[in-house]
Amino acid sequence: MYAHSITIAARPESIDAGVAHVRDEVMPALERRDGYVGLSLLVGRETGRCIATTAWKTEAAMRAGTDGLGPLRDAPLAFSAVRDPTFDEWEIAVLYRDHRAGRDACVRTTWLKAHPGQFHRAVEFYRESVLPLMEDLEGFCSASLMVDHVSGRAVSSASFDSVAAMERNRDHARVMRTARLRGLGAEQLDVGEFELALAHLRVPELA
Repeated sequence: MYAHSITIAARPESIDAGVAHVRDEVMPALERRDGYVGLSLLVGRETGRCIATTAWKTEAAMRAGTDGLGPLRDAPLAFSAVRDPTFDEWEIAVLYRDHRAGRDACVRTTWLKAHPGQFHRAVEFYRESVLPLMEDLEGFCSASLMVDHVSGRAVSSASFDSVAAMERNRDHARVMRTARLRGLGAEQLDVGEFELALAHLRVPELA
């Protein structure tokens, strides 16, 4: 499975309009593309950082499905982006669900840098050592690990039932990340917390 993400620096006052655009324009257009298996949209209402991620059955489907898609291309305008968006392509290495995220769900995302040659070991370590610890975090719903074999970057995301639960488990999660980064053979680049504005993923579990 593969994923394509677009990161937009939105004006906070335009986020609701941007969410509506993705829901009403982008998603229906994507449904007509072969190999499409869903979309998620993360929004940071205070920071303005918004991330739309589409999932695909194959790398070829991802490239064909996102190429020239007008509603997706127009998303930065809907969010009143303050600078050019960034685009990333990922392989979905791990996806685990305890239960489906509800209406109030939120996501903590961690961007990592690792040596591409260590990815296989890092993915196994994530499955065997990181996921069990994530499951113990209050409000845990699901977790995923996506990797870019070319750049050596990876992104780990965990969803939770509510902002309150995520806030209460923040310190525990920070301690866990510090303890496990060495085992992953990775360097932490950034951490963000987001509202899960849209979650329509049909990706099967890969854990």
